[in-house]
Amino acid sequence: MIRRYWGLAAALALAMVFAAAAVLVSSGGSRATAEANSRTPTATSADAGFARDMSTHHQQAVEMSFIVRDRTSDEEVRRLAYDIANTQANQRGMMLGWLDLWGLPKNEASQLPMAWMGMGMQPGADGALMPGMATNAELDRLRGLSGKAAEVLYLQLMTEHHKGGIHMAQGCVERCTVAPEKRLAQGMVDSQQSEIDLMAQMLKKRGATERTG
Repeated sequence: MIRRYWGLAAALALAMVFAAAAVLVSSGGSRATAEANSRTPTATSADAGFARDMSTHHQQAVEMSFIVRDRTSDEEVRRLAYDIANTQANQRGMMLGWLDLWGLPKNEASQLPMAWMGMGMQPGADGALMPGMATNAELDRLRGLSGKAAEVLYLQLMTEHHKGGIHMAQGCVERCTVAPEKRLAQGMVDSQQSEIDLMAQMLKKRGATERTG
C-alpha cells in the first residue's frame, strides 16, 4: 500500500510541476501564449473538453507506469514505462496549465467524459472512465504480478490505453481550435502509434499478443 500511494503521490507531483511550468511559459509572452490567448475556449468547447479528459486519461498511464517499474527488473520495460510516465506527465501539465490560463475548471461536472466529441459517455464499469482506460480490478491485478507476467499485462493494458488516447487525440485534431493544442494532439497520435508498434514487438518477444475483445 505504501508503494502504491508513493507512486500516485509522485505522479501527482510530476503533474503539478509540469502544470506550473506550463503556466510560467504561458505568461512569458511566447508564441504558444499568443496563439492560446487569441481564441479563449469556453468550458464546453472541444479544446477544454480534450484538455480535461486527456489529463485524466494520461494520469492513469502515469500510474500504470509507476506500478510496473516496481514490479519488474526488465530494463526494456522499465525504460518504456519511464518514457511514458515522463512524457504523459509533461503533457498533462501543459493541458492543466492551459485550463488555468483560460480560467476554466479542471473538472466540469455538467459535462460527461467525451461530450466534446459528441459521445457523452457514461463512466464505464469499475473505474474505466474513457476508451482504453483500465478498470480498478485490472490495476489491482497489475499490482499483484511481478516479472514477465507484470510486463505482459502492462504492455497489453498500455496498448489499449494508447488506442483510446489516439482516438481522443484525433478528435482534438479535428475539433480543437487552439493551434498549440492541435499540435500537441497530433504529436500524441504520432508518438503513441509508434509506442503501440514497439509494444507489439515487446509482447511478441514475451510470447504474447495484445488483447482482443
